[in-house]
Amino acid sequence: MHRLYGRGFGALGALALLSGLVARPLPLGAAPLPGPKARTPLPMGSAKAKPGFAMQDDAYILGAGDSLDLKLFDAPELSGGLDVLNDGTVSLPLIGSVRVQGLTLSQAQQWFTTLFRKQLQRPDLQLKVVRPRPIRVALVGEVERPGIYSLTTSETTQTEGGPTISISGLPTLVDALQKAGGITLNANLRDVTLQRRLPGEAPSYKRASLNLLDLVFEGDQQQNPLLFDGDTIRVGRADQPVPESVALASTTLTAKRITVYVVGEVERPGATEVSANIPLVQAVLAAGGPKLNRASRSNVELVRINRNGTATKESFKLDFSQGASNSKNPPLREGDAVIVNRNGLSVASDALAAVGGPLTSLVNIWALTKLVQ
Repeated sequence: MHRLYGRGFGALGALALLSGLVARPLPLGAAPLPGPKARTPLPMGSAKAKPGFAMQDDAYILGAGDSLDLKLFDAPELSGGLDVLNDGTVSLPLIGSVRVQGLTLSQAQQWFTTLFRKQLQRPDLQLKVVRPRPIRVALVGEVERPGIYSLTTSETTQTEGGPTISISGLPTLVDALQKAGGITLNANLRDVTLQRRLPGEAPSYKRASLNLLDLVFEGDQQQNPLLFDGDTIRVGRADQPVPESVALASTTLTAKRITVYVVGEVERPGATEVSANIPLVQAVLAAGGPKLNRASRSNVELVRINRNGTATKESFKLDFSQGASNSKNPPLREGDAVIVNRNGLSVASDALAAVGGPLTSLVNIWALTKLVQ
Protein backbone atom coordinates (compact mmCIF):
# COMPACT_ATOMS: atom_id res chain seq x y z
CA MET A 1 0.00 0.00 0.00
CA HIS A 2 1.54 3.29 -1.04
CA ARG A 3 1.57 6.38 1.14
CA LEU A 4 -1.01 9.00 0.34
CA TYR A 5 0.44 12.01 2.13
CA GLY A 6 0.84 15.33 0.39
CA ARG A 7 4.09 16.96 -0.71
CA GLY A 8 5.34 17.70 2.78
CA PHE A 9 3.89 17.98 6.20
CA GLY A 10 5.82 21.13 7.04
CA ALA A 11 4.41 23.15 4.17
CA LEU A 12 0.96 21.72 4.50
CA GLY A 13 1.03 22.14 8.27
CA ALA A 14 1.92 25.79 7.86
CA LEU A 15 -0.80 26.18 5.24
CA ALA A 16 -3.29 24.58 7.60
CA LEU A 17 -2.33 26.93 10.41
CA LEU A 18 -2.57 29.95 8.13
CA SER A 19 -5.99 28.87 6.93
CA GLY A 20 -7.17 28.57 10.55
CA LEU A 21 -8.15 24.95 10.19
CA VAL A 22 -6.32 22.98 12.86
CA ALA A 23 -3.35 22.26 15.06
CA ARG A 24 -3.81 24.64 17.99
CA PRO A 25 -5.64 23.83 21.22
CA LEU A 26 -8.65 26.04 21.69
CA PRO A 27 -9.11 27.84 25.02
CA LEU A 28 -11.85 26.63 27.31
CA GLY A 29 -15.21 28.00 26.23
CA ALA A 30 -14.06 28.71 22.68
CA ALA A 31 -16.34 27.88 19.78
CA PRO A 32 -15.65 24.58 17.96
CA LEU A 33 -13.78 24.53 14.71
CA PRO A 34 -15.99 24.91 11.66
CA GLY A 35 -17.63 21.58 11.09
CA PRO A 36 -20.88 20.00 10.04
CA LYS A 37 -23.85 22.04 11.01
CA ALA A 38 -25.57 20.91 14.20
CA ARG A 39 -29.30 20.38 14.40
CA THR A 40 -31.38 23.45 15.04
CA PRO A 41 -32.14 23.59 18.78
CA LEU A 42 -35.73 23.12 19.81
CA PRO A 43 -37.21 25.81 22.03
CA MET A 44 -37.56 24.87 25.68
CA GLY A 45 -40.67 22.86 26.37
CA SER A 46 -41.45 22.19 22.72
CA ALA A 47 -40.70 18.44 22.80
CA LYS A 48 -43.70 16.18 22.58
CA ALA A 49 -44.75 14.01 25.49
CA LYS A 50 -43.80 10.73 23.81
CA PRO A 51 -40.15 10.14 24.78
CA GLY A 52 -39.87 7.13 22.48
CA PHE A 53 -39.96 9.59 19.59
CA ALA A 54 -38.83 12.84 21.18
CA MET A 55 -35.87 11.60 23.23
CA GLN A 56 -34.82 8.07 22.35
CA ASP A 57 -33.77 8.90 18.79
CA ASP A 58 -31.22 11.48 19.97
CA ALA A 59 -27.61 11.00 18.89
CA TYR A 60 -24.74 10.50 21.35
CA ILE A 61 -22.89 13.76 22.04
CA LEU A 62 -19.13 13.57 22.54
CA GLY A 63 -17.60 15.03 25.68
CA ALA A 64 -14.62 14.95 28.02
CA GLY A 65 -13.79 11.40 29.14
CA ASP A 66 -14.88 9.57 25.98
CA SER A 67 -12.41 7.14 24.46
CA LEU A 68 -12.58 6.98 20.65
CA ASP A 69 -11.05 4.76 17.99
CA LEU A 70 -9.96 6.30 14.70
CA LYS A 71 -9.35 4.00 11.72
CA LEU A 72 -7.84 5.41 8.51
CA PHE A 73 -8.22 2.65 5.92
CA ASP A 74 -5.63 4.03 3.48
CA ALA A 75 -3.16 5.03 6.21
CA PRO A 76 -3.33 2.43 8.99
CA GLU A 77 -0.16 3.81 10.63
CA LEU A 78 -2.21 6.88 11.59
CA SER A 79 -5.00 4.85 13.14
CA GLY A 80 -5.35 4.46 16.90
CA GLY A 81 -7.14 5.52 20.03
CA LEU A 82 -8.20 9.06 20.86
CA ASP A 83 -9.10 10.35 24.32
CA VAL A 84 -11.29 13.42 24.69
CA LEU A 85 -9.51 15.67 27.19
CA ASN A 86 -11.05 17.90 29.81
CA ASP A 87 -11.04 20.84 27.40
CA GLY A 88 -13.07 18.80 24.88
CA THR A 89 -10.24 18.25 22.39
CA VAL A 90 -8.49 15.25 20.84
CA SER A 91 -5.05 15.08 19.27
CA LEU A 92 -5.17 13.93 15.63
CA PRO A 93 -2.06 12.69 13.80
CA LEU A 94 -0.79 15.21 11.21
CA ILE A 95 -3.48 17.63 12.36
CA GLY A 96 -3.01 18.49 16.00
CA SER A 97 -5.54 19.44 18.64
CA VAL A 98 -9.15 19.46 17.45
CA ARG A 99 -12.18 20.29 19.54
CA VAL A 100 -15.01 17.73 19.45
CA GLN A 101 -16.95 18.74 22.57
CA GLY A 102 -20.66 19.00 21.76
CA LEU A 103 -20.49 17.18 18.40
CA THR A 104 -22.26 13.93 17.60
CA LEU A 105 -20.17 10.98 16.45
CA SER A 106 -21.36 11.47 12.87
CA GLN A 107 -20.53 15.18 12.95
CA ALA A 108 -17.06 14.48 14.35
CA GLN A 109 -16.37 11.89 11.65
CA GLN A 110 -17.37 14.31 8.90
CA TRP A 111 -15.24 17.03 10.50
CA PHE A 112 -12.19 14.73 10.68
CA THR A 113 -12.69 13.80 7.03
CA THR A 114 -12.65 17.48 6.09
CA LEU A 115 -9.44 18.03 8.05
CA PHE A 116 -7.61 14.98 6.72
CA ARG A 117 -8.56 15.89 3.16
CA LYS A 118 -5.92 18.63 3.42
CA GLN A 119 -3.27 16.02 4.27
CA LEU A 120 -4.37 12.84 2.50
CA GLN A 121 -5.60 12.22 -1.02
CA ARG A 122 -8.30 9.76 0.04
CA PRO A 123 -9.17 10.25 3.73
CA ASP A 124 -11.44 7.22 4.09
CA LEU A 125 -11.91 6.90 7.85
CA GLN A 126 -14.14 5.45 10.54
CA LEU A 127 -14.67 6.88 14.04
CA LYS A 128 -16.34 5.03 16.90
CA VAL A 129 -16.70 5.27 20.68
CA VAL A 130 -14.94 2.37 22.40
CA ARG A 131 -15.45 3.49 26.01
CA PRO A 132 -18.08 6.13 26.75
CA ARG A 133 -17.67 8.44 29.72
CA PRO A 134 -19.81 7.89 32.84
CA ILE A 135 -23.27 9.38 32.56
CA ARG A 136 -23.90 12.17 35.05
CA VAL A 137 -27.51 13.17 35.54
CA ALA A 138 -29.26 15.57 37.91
CA LEU A 139 -32.39 14.53 39.82
CA VAL A 140 -34.49 17.24 41.40
CA GLY A 141 -37.95 17.51 42.89
CA GLU A 142 -39.75 14.73 44.73
CA VAL A 143 -37.00 12.14 45.03
CA GLU A 144 -35.58 10.90 48.32
CA ARG A 145 -32.01 12.14 47.72
CA PRO A 146 -31.93 14.93 45.11
CA GLY A 147 -28.56 15.65 43.53
CA ILE A 148 -26.16 14.75 40.74
CA TYR A 149 -25.46 11.06 40.17
CA SER A 150 -22.95 9.17 38.05
CA LEU A 151 -24.35 6.09 36.32
CA THR A 152 -22.43 3.27 34.67
CA THR A 153 -23.44 0.12 32.84
CA SER A 154 -22.96 -2.09 35.91
CA GLU A 155 -23.63 -1.18 39.55
CA THR A 156 -25.86 -1.90 42.51
CA THR A 157 -28.22 0.46 44.29
CA GLN A 158 -31.35 0.43 46.43
CA THR A 159 -34.37 2.53 47.27
CA GLU A 160 -34.81 3.92 50.78
CA GLY A 161 -35.47 0.94 53.02
CA GLY A 162 -35.75 -1.37 50.00
CA PRO A 163 -33.70 -4.33 48.79
CA THR A 164 -30.43 -4.03 46.89
CA ILE A 165 -31.02 -3.75 43.14
CA SER A 166 -28.48 -4.69 40.45
CA ILE A 167 -28.32 -2.36 37.45
CA SER A 168 -26.77 -3.66 34.23
CA GLY A 169 -26.81 -2.29 30.72
CA LEU A 170 -27.30 1.27 29.62
CA PRO A 171 -28.88 3.32 32.43
CA THR A 172 -32.49 4.41 32.12
CA LEU A 173 -34.66 6.94 33.90
CA VAL A 174 -35.91 4.32 36.39
CA ASP A 175 -32.31 3.33 37.19
CA ALA A 176 -31.56 6.95 38.08
CA LEU A 177 -34.65 7.20 40.30
CA GLN A 178 -33.62 4.04 42.13
CA LYS A 179 -30.12 5.37 42.74
CA ALA A 180 -31.63 8.54 44.21
CA GLY A 181 -33.52 6.42 46.75
CA GLY A 182 -36.83 6.32 44.92
CA ILE A 183 -39.66 8.82 44.84
CA THR A 184 -41.11 10.64 47.83
CA LEU A 185 -44.61 10.44 49.20
CA ASN A 186 -45.61 13.64 47.37
CA ALA A 187 -44.28 12.63 43.93
CA ASN A 188 -46.56 13.18 40.97
CA LEU A 189 -45.59 10.45 38.53
CA ARG A 190 -47.82 12.03 35.89
CA ASP A 191 -45.54 15.07 35.96
CA VAL A 192 -41.97 13.92 35.27
CA THR A 193 -39.82 16.08 32.98
CA LEU A 194 -36.64 15.00 31.19
CA GLN A 195 -34.39 17.81 29.95
CA ARG A 196 -31.61 17.00 27.46
CA ARG A 197 -28.87 19.00 25.83
CA LEU A 198 -28.74 19.22 22.04
CA PRO A 199 -25.56 19.03 19.91
CA GLY A 200 -23.56 22.21 19.50
CA GLU A 201 -21.11 24.34 21.45
CA ALA A 202 -23.69 26.80 22.76
CA PRO A 203 -25.93 25.18 25.42
CA SER A 204 -29.41 24.46 24.09
CA TYR A 205 -31.94 22.00 25.44
CA LYS A 206 -35.21 20.26 24.80
CA ARG A 207 -37.72 18.78 27.20
CA ALA A 208 -40.15 15.89 27.18
CA SER A 209 -42.94 15.08 29.62
CA LEU A 210 -43.19 11.54 30.97
CA ASN A 211 -45.96 9.64 32.75
CA LEU A 212 -44.40 6.94 34.90
CA LEU A 213 -47.80 5.62 35.93
CA ASP A 214 -48.18 4.37 32.34
CA LEU A 215 -44.85 2.61 32.75
CA VAL A 216 -45.74 1.03 36.13
CA PHE A 217 -49.30 -0.05 35.40
CA GLU A 218 -49.33 -0.45 31.60
CA GLY A 219 -45.72 -1.36 30.85
CA ASP A 220 -45.19 1.56 28.44
CA GLN A 221 -41.40 1.42 27.93
CA GLN A 222 -41.45 4.69 26.01
CA GLN A 223 -41.84 6.35 29.41
CA ASN A 224 -38.47 4.92 30.52
CA PRO A 225 -35.92 6.27 27.99
CA LEU A 226 -32.18 5.67 28.08
CA LEU A 227 -30.27 8.53 29.68
CA PHE A 228 -27.55 10.71 28.17
CA ASP A 229 -24.79 12.56 29.97
CA GLY A 230 -26.07 15.90 31.25
CA ASP A 231 -29.76 14.92 31.46
CA THR A 232 -31.90 16.51 34.17
CA ILE A 233 -34.87 14.65 35.64
CA ARG A 234 -37.49 16.64 37.53
CA VAL A 235 -40.27 14.87 39.47
CA GLY A 236 -43.24 17.14 40.15
CA ARG A 237 -45.16 17.46 43.40
CA ALA A 238 -48.73 16.26 43.87
CA ASP A 239 -51.20 18.31 45.92
CA GLN A 240 -52.95 15.12 47.04
CA PRO A 241 -51.71 11.53 47.18
CA VAL A 242 -52.38 9.80 43.90
CA PRO A 243 -55.14 7.16 44.08
CA GLU A 244 -52.56 4.54 43.08
CA SER A 245 -50.26 5.35 46.05
CA VAL A 246 -50.97 2.03 47.78
CA ALA A 247 -50.18 0.08 44.60
CA LEU A 248 -47.04 2.16 44.04
CA ALA A 249 -45.71 1.03 47.42
CA SER A 250 -45.09 -2.43 45.94
CA THR A 251 -43.03 -1.15 42.97
CA THR A 252 -39.28 -0.57 42.69
CA LEU A 253 -39.82 3.20 42.51
CA THR A 254 -40.53 3.58 46.23
CA ALA A 255 -39.21 2.34 49.54
CA LYS A 256 -40.63 -1.00 50.71
CA ARG A 257 -40.70 -0.38 54.47
CA ILE A 258 -40.40 2.72 56.63
CA THR A 259 -40.10 3.30 60.37
CA VAL A 260 -42.52 5.63 62.14
CA TYR A 261 -43.07 6.35 65.84
CA VAL A 262 -46.54 5.85 67.31
CA VAL A 263 -46.71 7.00 70.95
CA GLY A 264 -49.32 7.91 73.53
CA GLU A 265 -52.51 5.99 74.18
CA VAL A 266 -51.86 2.95 71.98
CA GLU A 267 -51.35 -0.65 72.95
CA ARG A 268 -47.75 -0.93 71.68
CA PRO A 269 -46.14 2.54 71.69
CA GLY A 270 -42.73 3.08 70.13
CA ALA A 271 -40.99 2.61 66.80
CA THR A 272 -43.13 0.72 64.31
CA GLU A 273 -42.04 -0.63 60.93
CA VAL A 274 -44.81 -0.28 58.37
CA SER A 275 -45.29 -0.40 54.63
CA ALA A 276 -44.36 2.67 52.63
CA ASN A 277 -47.17 5.16 52.01
CA ILE A 278 -49.28 3.74 54.85
CA PRO A 279 -51.88 6.27 56.02
CA LEU A 280 -51.92 7.60 59.58
CA VAL A 281 -54.97 5.58 60.71
CA GLN A 282 -53.42 2.29 59.57
CA ALA A 283 -50.18 3.14 61.40
CA VAL A 284 -52.14 3.55 64.65
CA LEU A 285 -53.70 0.13 64.07
CA ALA A 286 -50.23 -1.33 63.40
CA ALA A 287 -49.25 -0.14 66.90
CA GLY A 288 -52.08 -2.16 68.44
CA GLY A 289 -54.80 0.44 68.03
CA PRO A 290 -56.00 3.13 70.46
CA LYS A 291 -56.45 2.19 74.14
CA LEU A 292 -60.05 1.64 75.10
CA ASN A 293 -61.56 4.43 77.27
CA ARG A 294 -58.29 6.40 77.25
CA ALA A 295 -57.43 7.44 73.68
CA SER A 296 -58.89 10.53 72.09
CA ARG A 297 -60.02 9.77 68.56
CA SER A 298 -60.52 13.43 67.80
CA ASN A 299 -57.00 14.58 68.70
CA VAL A 300 -54.26 12.56 67.00
CA GLU A 301 -51.18 14.62 66.15
CA LEU A 302 -48.67 14.09 63.35
CA VAL A 303 -45.19 15.56 63.91
CA ARG A 304 -42.96 15.67 60.81
CA ILE A 305 -39.41 16.89 60.27
CA ASN A 306 -39.15 18.56 56.85
CA ARG A 307 -36.19 18.54 54.50
CA ASN A 308 -35.30 22.13 55.36
CA GLY A 309 -34.97 21.27 59.06
CA THR A 310 -38.30 22.70 60.19
CA ALA A 311 -40.91 20.67 62.06
CA THR A 312 -44.67 20.70 61.52
CA LYS A 313 -47.46 19.44 63.76
CA GLU A 314 -51.03 18.81 62.61
CA SER A 315 -54.07 17.33 64.32
CA PHE A 316 -56.37 14.72 62.78
CA LYS A 317 -59.35 12.59 63.74
CA LEU A 318 -59.20 8.82 63.77
CA ASP A 319 -61.68 7.70 61.14
CA PHE A 320 -61.20 4.05 60.22
CA SER A 321 -63.39 4.41 57.14
CA GLN A 322 -61.28 7.26 55.68
CA GLY A 323 -58.95 6.52 52.77
CA ALA A 324 -55.61 8.20 52.16
CA SER A 325 -56.00 11.99 52.13
CA ASN A 326 -53.59 14.79 52.96
CA SER A 327 -56.30 16.67 54.88
CA LYS A 328 -57.89 13.76 56.79
CA ASN A 329 -55.66 10.67 56.69
CA PRO A 330 -52.19 11.60 55.37
CA PRO A 331 -49.76 8.93 54.17
CA LEU A 332 -46.69 8.74 56.39
CA ARG A 333 -43.04 9.09 55.52
CA GLU A 334 -39.85 7.84 57.14
CA GLY A 335 -39.33 9.21 60.68
CA ASP A 336 -42.86 10.58 61.24
CA ALA A 337 -44.16 10.64 64.83
CA VAL A 338 -47.86 9.97 65.55
CA ILE A 339 -49.13 11.02 69.00
CA VAL A 340 -52.43 9.57 70.20
CA ASN A 341 -53.52 11.92 72.99
CA ARG A 342 -55.68 11.15 76.05
CA ASN A 343 -59.40 11.83 76.10
CA GLY A 344 -61.05 14.10 78.67
CA LEU A 345 -61.91 11.31 81.09
CA SER A 346 -58.32 10.06 81.14
CA VAL A 347 -56.99 13.57 81.74
CA ALA A 348 -59.33 14.03 84.72
CA SER A 349 -58.63 10.61 86.26
CA ASP A 350 -54.89 11.04 85.83
CA ALA A 351 -55.10 14.48 87.49
CA LEU A 352 -57.00 13.02 90.47
CA ALA A 353 -54.45 10.25 90.74
CA ALA A 354 -51.62 12.77 90.68
CA VAL A 355 -53.21 14.81 93.49
CA GLY A 356 -54.55 11.90 95.55
CA GLY A 357 -51.43 9.78 95.36
CA PRO A 358 -49.32 11.92 97.73
CA LEU A 359 -52.28 12.38 100.16
CA THR A 360 -52.82 8.63 100.32
CA SER A 361 -49.14 8.16 101.13
CA LEU A 362 -49.34 10.74 103.94
CA VAL A 363 -52.41 9.04 105.44
CA ASN A 364 -50.66 5.69 105.35
CA ILE A 365 -47.59 7.12 107.09
CA TRP A 366 -49.76 8.75 109.82
CA ALA A 367 -51.64 5.46 110.41
CA LEU A 368 -48.36 3.57 110.63
CA THR A 369 -47.02 6.06 113.20
CA LYS A 370 -50.12 5.62 115.36
CA LEU A 371 -49.74 1.87 115.29
CA VAL A 372 -46.12 2.08 116.40
CA GLN A 373 -47.02 4.41 119.27
